[in-house]
Amino acid sequence: MKHEALYNVGFNANEWFALGMIALGATGMALAPKRFTPTQALFNASIGVFLAHAFDHTLALPPFDYYDLNDRSAYELFDFISYAMYAPYGYFYIYLAQRFRIRGFLVIPYIAVWVCLAAAVEWCSLRFGLFHYKHGYILAYSIPIYAFLQTLHLTVYRRVFERPSVGPGE
Repeated sequence: MKHEALYNVGFNANEWFALGMIALGATGMALAPKRFTPTQALFNASIGVFLAHAFDHTLALPPFDYYDLNDRSAYELFDFISYAMYAPYGYFYIYLAQRFRIRGFLVIPYIAVWVCLAAAVEWCSLRFGLFHYKHGYILAYSIPIYAFLQTLHLTVYRRVFERPSVGPGE
């Protein structure tokens, strides 16, 4: 039987941090001018949650088991709730790409900025006890994962929601 690690007891900094991020992001989404259809908005918000959940559980469970989330190594209700903080991240990632018409070569620095933002949020999450690294995992290992996920998100969004360009006279 696997030993369960217990990091915190009760409602404390990690839960407040997640709730604060959710509230801040939801407020931003509500106040931002609408640029998306309801389907696009739902896609952008939910893909952030889905990808975070899928990759966290790939890396946080055996055989890798590189980190634990929140108060204990066992999955708990607040682990599920805390994934809502990724919805605004996915939403604003595409929102700003559309707003500033990020295309061509500009996609590379745009993704790099968002990778840095994701790493900064992960660093804060570590400080507030949302993540607990194990087995030598370090923040730098997350950077190529973020780069892959940002590229995937932008590519899928554009393939699904943007019409292909049509040449002159067509």
